[in-house]
Amino acid sequence: MAIKKPEIDAVVVGLGWVGSILAAELTEAGLNVVALERGPDQDTPDDASYPKVIDELAYTVRGKLYQDLSKETVTIRHTPSDVAVPYRQQGTFLLGNGVGGAGFHWNGLTWRPLPSDLKLRSHYTERYGKNMIPDNMTIQDHGVSYEELEPFFTRFEDVAGISGKAGNIKGQLIEGGNPFEGPRSKEFPLPPLKPVYGDSLFENAAKSLGYSPFKIPAGNASAPYTNPYGVRLGPCNFCGFCENYGCYMYSKASPQTTILPVLRRRKNFELRALCHVTKVNLDSTGKQATGVTYIDAQGNETEQPARLVILSAFQLHNVRLLLLSGIGKPYNPQTGEGVVGKNYAYQMLGAVNVVMPKGTYLNPFIGTGAGGSAIDNYNGDNFDHTGLGFIGGANIGHHRTGGRPIGQTSVAKGAPNWGKGWKAAVADNYQRSLNIYTQGSVMTYRDTYLDLDPTYRDSFGQPLLRVTFNWHDNDIKMSQYVTGKAAEIAKAMNPESYQVNAKKIGTLYDTRFYQSTHTTGGAIMGTSPSNSVVNRYLQSWDVPNLFVIGASAFPQNIGYNPTGLVGALAYWSANAIRQHYLKNPGKPLVEA
Repeated sequence: MAIKKPEIDAVVVGLGWVGSILAAELTEAGLNVVALERGPDQDTPDDASYPKVIDELAYTVRGKLYQDLSKETVTIRHTPSDVAVPYRQQGTFLLGNGVGGAGFHWNGLTWRPLPSDLKLRSHYTERYGKNMIPDNMTIQDHGVSYEELEPFFTRFEDVAGISGKAGNIKGQLIEGGNPFEGPRSKEFPLPPLKPVYGDSLFENAAKSLGYSPFKIPAGNASAPYTNPYGVRLGPCNFCGFCENYGCYMYSKASPQTTILPVLRRRKNFELRALCHVTKVNLDSTGKQATGVTYIDAQGNETEQPARLVILSAFQLHNVRLLLLSGIGKPYNPQTGEGVVGKNYAYQMLGAVNVVMPKGTYLNPFIGTGAGGSAIDNYNGDNFDHTGLGFIGGANIGHHRTGGRPIGQTSVAKGAPNWGKGWKAAVADNYQRSLNIYTQGSVMTYRDTYLDLDPTYRDSFGQPLLRVTFNWHDNDIKMSQYVTGKAAEIAKAMNPESYQVNAKKIGTLYDTRFYQSTHTTGGAIMGTSPSNSVVNRYLQSWDVPNLFVIGASAFPQNIGYNPTGLVGALAYWSANAIRQHYLKNPGKPLVEA
């Protein structure tokens, strides 16, 4: 029989960026909040202390901060007619685990979407006509505008201490910033990070072709900074250990370095780590959540009653919990009916590998998570798509994250892969190679979705989440086009050689190779219960005292990292809860 805890005001499932933001906002509003985190408690002094944290074998190779895929994972297949198999080795994406979630070990690239990204379907229809969008493409508008979200982008950037240069303040274009970005209300809280040599080479080459490069908005502090919660960050020292690692310098924005030091001290907040939530509990009507059930660290089934439930786990986990709890109608790709699991998307990356002339010293060991430069000329709909045969776009840029000996040592194509020849190739290549990346959007389609696997189960006996996904021609064509533009920048750098890497039409999605952890959709936001799981405030249409917050709300994926939009949506939703929902709890904020 399950242990039953006393009822509380709110339970937060998952204590990453979103969970930390919602817990901070709700406790500030006076609510008693319990956060349930499936992984261990972890913080900078214990889990990111120098020198033990810069252990590449433990963190990059063995994935110390990642989910144990032997206990729970997803299954993956290309099409609805295929048999899905379990994802048992961290490859295509890296599922985080523990307090802070992926925010503890991310790089820090913090973008705002383009205004047109948030009204994608209506934008393309208005500009090019409805025939521009293929019949099998299920893209839609978010249901909230850039202008509405702007104060909440600003709030997240202020909390995270983002380093960057504004390109548009209140409609006034600013030299040195991104001329394509939506209007900002003010400058970034910190100036851009200092450029490394490869960054300068990319910037100068892009300028020579008439582009307007700008510094990438970085969640790596360029100077000492105190955020609105009163938490202080130190300046980044370019150690080259950002992705896969906690930050021993307290420089990288994470829940641990921006929110949790204050949240942990609040008497109306409680964290319970190693607590795996198995379902959201509903009343007899199925229209109100009564709390959640979880398995605690001792293996006890426990019920936590709550008047408000916040799902703030990773995108895939949010969707799985909805399906396991029977909330909303599961998506059916044959009929197109249902919404839970609909519009899963990933991200389309391309690259140009550049080898500079002998005698070049890039010093790749001087790296930071997000420091670098980019251009947005071919992102979103910043260029004319007429006759190109695709919609969407990609950000083009270069940032040097480090020169670590195991994961970031490369050799030229055709070089030996072991022995004396390999060592000579490493010595020849290390100082003079760099990458120009293209990070592209991925549209959503009728046959890309999430559901529960009928065969495989986790260690608690529950069905695994099944991912049905493959690359589509639209997104590959986009990547080929934009990566070709990146190659022109590479050529302008006067290299010894360069190699263009873009997927070919017909390429199958391959889970063995890491690309990004930017998975989106499955609990998408929209304007009605017929086209979305949550309304514009990320409140469940079916269960009004349930909010589902994170990249699961994206109707499709954009040409940027998702964290900036995730953070803004979290503050947007929290504001709606505080200003409106709590005055009339249990009621919908938007009428269906």
